[in-house]
Amino acid sequence: MKAIATPAKALLSPKDHAMMLIDHQSQMAFNTKSIDITNLRTNVAILAQTAKGFKVPTILTTISKDTFAGPLFSEITEAFPDAEVTDRTLLNGWEDENLIRRINALGKDRLVICGLWTSVCCMGPVLSALEQGFEVYVVTDACGDCTAEAHERAVERMIQAGARPITALGYLSELQRDWARQETYDVTTGIAKKYGGAFGVGVQYVKAMFGAH
Repeated sequence: MKAIATPAKALLSPKDHAMMLIDHQSQMAFNTKSIDITNLRTNVAILAQTAKGFKVPTILTTISKDTFAGPLFSEITEAFPDAEVTDRTLLNGWEDENLIRRINALGKDRLVICGLWTSVCCMGPVLSALEQGFEVYVVTDACGDCTAEAHERAVERMIQAGARPITALGYLSELQRDWARQETYDVTTGIAKKYGGAFGVGVQYVKAMFGAH
């Protein structure tokens, strides 16, 4: 056996997938208890800004926006102020013809998905996409549910079906992957400094104290 300096095919890169941010709306967040709402919004912001910065095709969805669930998180609309948002009534967005038309138009067979709630509006599309042959990554810390158990059981069920769990900050690092990649270096460090918690503070520190780049 001989090692080769090439990345695993399972690792994501900016051009090989599309992202779906599903129903990160006010009403859905009110009863999300599996994750602190501040952490949830931070993780969603990391995803939205990463997708924007790395030019990842991104689909935004809402459910019953005007009659029940309300507007999307501002972290999403700030990153994508002019984006089309597909509103629907179906709990499983994969059954919505308008949404499926948009997915097919992107021509990507690898999807990164997250949403509220984990066990409903996120899990439905994930299981459906997997069954139809798509490769699916679930950003588990940008999802949430009414209880920790509901979230955990949904994540387990998606993993059992073949989904690959990732985190928001891990997603950012996976797309950058090389600190010498200058075209997205400022995007990555900018997102990290603003939303990356202790990691972001560390990036800010070494740049300020040692002029690191």
